[in-house]
Amino acid sequence: MTGVLVIGNGPAAHRLVHRLRQLGHSGGVTVLGAEPRAAYNRVLLTSVLDGSLPPDAIALPRHPDGTRVRLGVTAVGVDRARRLVLARADDGRGMLSYRYDRLVLATGARPRIPEVAGVRMPGGRLAEGVRCLRTLADCERIGPGQVAVLGAGVLGVEAALALRRAGYEVTLAHRRAQPMGRLLGPHGGELLAGRLRDLGVELELGHRAVGYAPGKLLLDDGRTLPADTLLLCTGVTPETGLARAAGLAVACGVVVDDQLRTSDPYVHAIGDCAEHAGRVSGLVESAWQQADTLARVLTGERVGHRAAKPVIRPRTPGIHIAALGTPDGGGAEVVTFSDPARGRYASLALREQRITGAVLIGLPQAIASVSQLYDRDLPVPADRLALLLGTASRRGSGSLELPDDAVVCLCNNVMKRTLSDAWRGGARELPDLAAATRATTGCGGCAPDVRRLCAVLERETG
Repeated sequence: MTGVLVIGNGPAAHRLVHRLRQLGHSGGVTVLGAEPRAAYNRVLLTSVLDGSLPPDAIALPRHPDGTRVRLGVTAVGVDRARRLVLARADDGRGMLSYRYDRLVLATGARPRIPEVAGVRMPGGRLAEGVRCLRTLADCERIGPGQVAVLGAGVLGVEAALALRRAGYEVTLAHRRAQPMGRLLGPHGGELLAGRLRDLGVELELGHRAVGYAPGKLLLDDGRTLPADTLLLCTGVTPETGLARAAGLAVACGVVVDDQLRTSDPYVHAIGDCAEHAGRVSGLVESAWQQADTLARVLTGERVGHRAAKPVIRPRTPGIHIAALGTPDGGGAEVVTFSDPARGRYASLALREQRITGAVLIGLPQAIASVSQLYDRDLPVPADRLALLLGTASRRGSGSLELPDDAVVCLCNNVMKRTLSDAWRGGARELPDLAAATRATTGCGGCAPDVRRLCAVLERETG
């Protein structure tokens, strides 16, 4: 195997190309990116939306030397018999063709457009004022005036808060009774709703959107919401059209095995478009892990992909939230702590003293400790309440007292030792540590842990 052709230029594709070179792949690598921009970290789009980061700041590192990157080129067909991809260039060059020895589909996902009257124009285009949030270009399309965000999952909550920080009047509309209720449960969702209101986000919960006209969103109870911009955060659908047209097996996503192979052994799929073991993850951490596995497979290692434990830490400055694992299916010990007056809530599901699932809100120290216990499959301390309040001894559980090989940044697999060495080498501030180690440049959820580590190192050397 010599030539690898990657369709897609998002975080999964970017990670794959870099890992291939790190693992010694010396053959050709070509990347086809439909967007005209170089690769960037989509997880940080809300930081661009609120103005805390300029667009250039979320750019991913340049691809290694020897990588052919073709931007503004959209793949439109795969000829599996001839191992050929047909593509259309946006610059007027017309149709192009690219050969491959191994093809990797990293086509991501597209926004799911709800069936709301008036949201689409005849022909399928979005109506005036309707936007999604999937690309940097989408961030630039948010106009002045009031914004209605439809959908209060993770992205909807992140976007509503980002727009509020940017000075917009924002209403978050959701057909369920609580924001992020599926993830946080009713108690956690209710607490989050209160925090959102405190931060100036108007909420319309428990009502469906049934119609849209420029400037207003109609709810099922007959009321209308002002919507100079309607931002759709109503989920995504794996981008499988290319794979389906090529005759590959597709369920919800492109079906892959433990080597991330599709039904054609010369074609692989990773990221939001891939379905492994019956699941489409949708988490950037999972996409990166798939890229790591596939790079090892393509460089000759005999490995199989095993999905990592799910960890969701929304980018909600001012509201510390984490959801780990899966809800309790029965039979687990459940520990619950609720302090609504101070905006704090936790629910831990335990089996054999180990965490199988958790929801934590407003407990930053507990989030750090519980995340490490969960990731390393370590037993929890006997004093559960002290763990949640951050007063338990953190030996073997907190991110600062863990062994040097403990992973602090899950997205980029950055160990405590790496951060400590960079700090002692002069990288004392968060941006410097990010540049030196890539910690915090993924989902950003580890930033509080990195800051605490810096504080401890400063005390130790002071």
